[in-house]
Amino acid sequence: MKLLLTAINAKYIHSNLAVYSLRAYAKEYREQIELAEYTINHRMEYILSGIYKKRPDVLCFSCYIWNISEVLAVAEEFHKLCPDVPIWMGGPEVSYEVENFLQEHPFVTGVMVGEGEKIFQDLCEYYVNLEKKGKICFGEKPETIKGLAFLNADGHMIFTEPQTPLDMSTIPFCYDEMEDFKNRIIYYESSRGCPFRCSYCLSSIDKKLRFKDIGLVKQELLFFIEKEVPQVKFVDRTFNCDHHHAMEIWRFLKENDRGITNFHFEIAADLLTDEEIEFIAGLRPGLIQLEIGVQTTNPETITEIHRSMDLERVKYVTSRIKEGKNVHQHLDLIAGLPFEDYMTFQKSFDEIYALKPEQLQLGFLKVLKGSYMFEHAKEYGVIYQSRPPYETMETKWLSFDEVLKIKQVEEMLEVYYNSRQYPMSIKLLETEFDSAFAMFAALGDYYEQKGYFSLSHSRIQRLNIFLEFVETIDKEHLEVFRQAATYDIYSRENAKSRPAFSGDLSEFRELTRKFCKKGKLEHIEKFDYRMPQEETVSTLPEREEQPYYLLFDYEKRDMLNHQALIRHVDIGKTEGRESEC
Repeated sequence: MKLLLTAINAKYIHSNLAVYSLRAYAKEYREQIELAEYTINHRMEYILSGIYKKRPDVLCFSCYIWNISEVLAVAEEFHKLCPDVPIWMGGPEVSYEVENFLQEHPFVTGVMVGEGEKIFQDLCEYYVNLEKKGKICFGEKPETIKGLAFLNADGHMIFTEPQTPLDMSTIPFCYDEMEDFKNRIIYYESSRGCPFRCSYCLSSIDKKLRFKDIGLVKQELLFFIEKEVPQVKFVDRTFNCDHHHAMEIWRFLKENDRGITNFHFEIAADLLTDEEIEFIAGLRPGLIQLEIGVQTTNPETITEIHRSMDLERVKYVTSRIKEGKNVHQHLDLIAGLPFEDYMTFQKSFDEIYALKPEQLQLGFLKVLKGSYMFEHAKEYGVIYQSRPPYETMETKWLSFDEVLKIKQVEEMLEVYYNSRQYPMSIKLLETEFDSAFAMFAALGDYYEQKGYFSLSHSRIQRLNIFLEFVETIDKEHLEVFRQAATYDIYSRENAKSRPAFSGDLSEFRELTRKFCKKGKLEHIEKFDYRMPQEETVSTLPEREEQPYYLLFDYEKRDMLNHQALIRHVDIGKTEGRESEC
């Protein structure tokens, strides 16, 4: 007997918590369970052949918005080859509108609805016992197992009794075989459910908020620390909804930190207490990173989507955390929400961009099956894609033309801000515009006019395009932008090819020999303009009376943005005098 748990992940570095958790819970059937992980970048034929060669007796898939198309394509072809092998699916993408799903995909035996651990354990028991009695076939339907949905022999929909929500402390630790996770992101949960009822989110459906025993959590987190796992992402929907739980974990991480593992948390910033803010300020740079879902600053929209958020507190908290210079903050916005038009979204963008998080993710509303937004899509005039990821194309308040313009802003934001590769250039460009949103929109319009969106570009090419754009709006100050572009290139890496906009390198050769004692791990550069170190500037820098020199040290980098350590160098001194920039 072989039950195959199959995951098709978004990227290789991702691990699939669901399949590992299901296998761990069904530990008494460990010998009968095998895992198979692929990515959406693999060819369908490769995944199909891999599954077929494993010769499963029962095939199970973990289904999400990002992989459902690939899962269904593989499952349909596999069923043609092995029509007697049951195919079960579970996960948020198949747990709602189940009857329609099964009628449209008759090659699927059924769906595990809700939490899968106990359901899968019962399925294992059912099929192991069935094997003892005789041959398993696709038509067998286990009507006595709770939490299943399937069509019976007459084509009638059967929903068995729902499973009782699990005590999280009964779910065994699933990362006991670390060789499976080398160079992979680890996903971990210390709680399930969410205290909020946001209309666009499926977490609002799970109304029973549960926490794993804190002693177990600490034991499992210590395992990651001792194994020097690079990153652990908590999948808890609002990690800090319980102050005591959050502080217990953060204190434990600080006390046991070995300077290697980073922990990612999704939090509600306005719930952070002053005690938590002070504590976070004392953590090692890079120990934790925080994802904060702001989504919108429009009061009417906040009310309509059933969010509870103190926006001024969010701004205060994120600013306080930023002062510590030790925590990467990732803030989210969603375009296409009810009562959010183009102008109010621009306002939301500008307000959150002004906080200067390490990353600002601009996403688009996805109308998820089972959500309140799905049920009220017609009321809001939402037109969304029929296929995953069900992304909004138009609403009563936002036209498709405006969505396309926001998409251009999103791409420019990703390239020039979120990449953290062009911070000085963007910082100076901000002085040319009254609105950050308008700045990225203008840059996007330039890409559109020149046909640059259809091409791939290197870092230097991105800066060449940037300088082309600057020339169209402020030719007079082009030189300071060229030097900012040079700063951005060398603050990130010792470029193998010197950009044309950086000028002749020959004058630096003697200085390089004199000051760059680490060879390629250092670079020296002359500047005629003082590159501002403040996060935000209001005017472009003036030309200095005398040029000055900066030394870029690539052995020592900022833990948050990975920029080189930068020092001023006084070239008039025999040995050189350095001071941190």
